[in-house]
Amino acid sequence: MAKPHVDYSLYLVTGRDLLPPGKDYFESLEESIRGGVTLVQIREKATDTGKFLEIARRSLEICHKYSVPLLINDRIDIALAIGADGVHLGQADMPIDIARSLLPPNSIIGKTCNNSEHVRQAVEEGVDYVGLGPVWGTKTKDVTAPTTGPRGIGTMLDELEGSDVKAVAIAGIKSTNVLHCLHGSVSPASNRSLDGVAVVSDIVASIDPFTAASKIVTIVKAFKRARSEQTHIFSNPLLGDLSVEYDAESVKKAVGKALNDIKEFGPLVHQITNNVVTTQSANATLALGGSPIMATAPEEMEDLSKVTGALLVNFGTIQSLAGMLAAGRNANINRKPIVFDPVGVGATQYRKTCAQELLNEWQATVIKGNAGELAALANSNEVQARGVDSVGNGFADPAEFVRSLARKERCIIALTGTTDYISDGYIVLKLSNGHPLLGEITGSGCMVGTCVATFCAGVSLREHAERVGGEDDGRLARGDMLIAAAGGVLALTIASEFAAAREDVKGSGTFLPALIDELGKLTPEKMEKAAKVEVL
Repeated sequence: MAKPHVDYSLYLVTGRDLLPPGKDYFESLEESIRGGVTLVQIREKATDTGKFLEIARRSLEICHKYSVPLLINDRIDIALAIGADGVHLGQADMPIDIARSLLPPNSIIGKTCNNSEHVRQAVEEGVDYVGLGPVWGTKTKDVTAPTTGPRGIGTMLDELEGSDVKAVAIAGIKSTNVLHCLHGSVSPASNRSLDGVAVVSDIVASIDPFTAASKIVTIVKAFKRARSEQTHIFSNPLLGDLSVEYDAESVKKAVGKALNDIKEFGPLVHQITNNVVTTQSANATLALGGSPIMATAPEEMEDLSKVTGALLVNFGTIQSLAGMLAAGRNANINRKPIVFDPVGVGATQYRKTCAQELLNEWQATVIKGNAGELAALANSNEVQARGVDSVGNGFADPAEFVRSLARKERCIIALTGTTDYISDGYIVLKLSNGHPLLGEITGSGCMVGTCVATFCAGVSLREHAERVGGEDDGRLARGDMLIAAAGGVLALTIASEFAAAREDVKGSGTFLPALIDELGKLTPEKMEKAAKVEVL
């Protein structure tokens, strides 16, 4: 007898102790399945055998009524007694080979894996699927393994290359972070993504489990649909425009159009930035046609994220980590682009720790930095940093570096320097504008981040305006963010060339106000004519 087909998209793990007051467990289970749950695991760690058996038997009847497979956590005796479809085992539970010998040959066996070595072993043992995590912290069970974040899940997925083993993410997953989890949990080496997510409290604790399940499964299916539309194995359907074939001229025209989007929509750009550059960053935003708001209090972030066009997180002076965390979470929930500028990230261990915490808590759309900063973020020793500056000649192959880091971080990477490189993990744009005076003023790199965020906001708002209604598109950020990142970089570097050529500019002191002036004078035609773009 063949194993039943399993759709791992929405894997419900039960927990009766989480039920709302007055909510019947069996009623909740059936509503969840009707809402879109595709696989169920009964987990009863503190229940005696007789009660467990009764719960499992009635649960199986409900699941099979809707052709949904049911698994039992740990207890093979219960699985055998009720004829369950399989079991889920932890690292300390019965060995897989013994479980396989006891269960019917068509049984589904899954295993919890907390690191890459666990996954390698599970594949060798012949499991049908692995539960990877914990992605985030959870109160539904005692978690002893360190949280992985979505980025850690992506690394574990590398170990499934060449196998038929399926994978779900576990722990802390809910409707507000499931898209981040799916988007960030992709193997950088093979582009392997998750087959689904395991959810407990967001469904079980809901007074309306039908709606709770429906909300999550809609996002999961939208993500899978977006993945299936990829034109290249490493292209990023959540960030780039799949209909675009990039060449130098089309990039220039698209950047000009993005500038028009800013001027048409006048986006509000939320900036958590360092106190050295607040004024000039705000002025740069205004010059381009946007509107800046500099807010850091965590209490404001839920409301702000609903009205802003994009978020910039620059931690040149880390003053409110809690504000940065809350801002990013809410930007992801509202599908707003996030530009992360890890200023001086390699300077101290504290900065490195903060950067990792931020990138595990929310999904960046664009990460912008100089060679030293991005090398530190990638744990590369090829380029060193001194404070906020890079030291040395840069990367031997900057195009391949940004392409690789974009795949790893699942976002656009913008490497700034004498020559700028921008990639979505497949395409690399080489930009060669700029003037040496940019290196002689404080905060020019931070202003690039501001310009990128402003362009992201304009492009995103255009996409939102043109896309009214319809099904979920599975994107964390709407609009072509590769073009937006290029537009932001080109805006400042082209403006710097115009500013430096002015007769009234005598040095760095007169250059900065001229730079702001020239940002305000940019037009699509000027940008298209001046831009120096190569597509690699």
